[in-house]
Amino acid sequence: MKSALLVGGTAILLMAGSCTGAAQNKGYWRAASNTAGRITGDLTITDSKLTIDFTAFPISQIRILKPAEVSAAFDADLDAGGTGALYRLMVPASKRFLHHNTLCGTADTLWMATYLSGKTLQVAFFSGDNAPEFTMNTLANSPDLCGTYRYIR
Repeated sequence: MKSALLVGGTAILLMAGSCTGAAQNKGYWRAASNTAGRITGDLTITDSKLTIDFTAFPISQIRILKPAEVSAAFDADLDAGGTGALYRLMVPASKRFLHHNTLCGTADTLWMATYLSGKTLQVAFFSGDNAPEFTMNTLANSPDLCGTYRYIR
């Protein structure tokens, strides 16, 4: 009886852990890179919004990123683990953050990609109507990649 409960409990924990990859990036994050410190400051991510500099923007998770896409977008080692996700959002080009900076210059910010590894979260913001393509060549030449930021817990 006890072994059946142990096996069942272990199975439930494994399934829950596999479903929470993108959910782990939720919460409060402190700016860790110079870029994040100069432009966004700390941020908060929930299921339905991104908060930057006390302003909330609705977000919607589109999909989980594949390991190769995470590697291309964030220069991450494919074997390092971690999880990534793509979100749709709308941050107007007119919105100013710290030091009167914008996320994408004169373009609206329409996409956000995240990569969580340990207690570090990297975030990339994109303009452009179409979802970003996460390959090394496409991202290296993409005018829609606005910037990449690093945060810690």
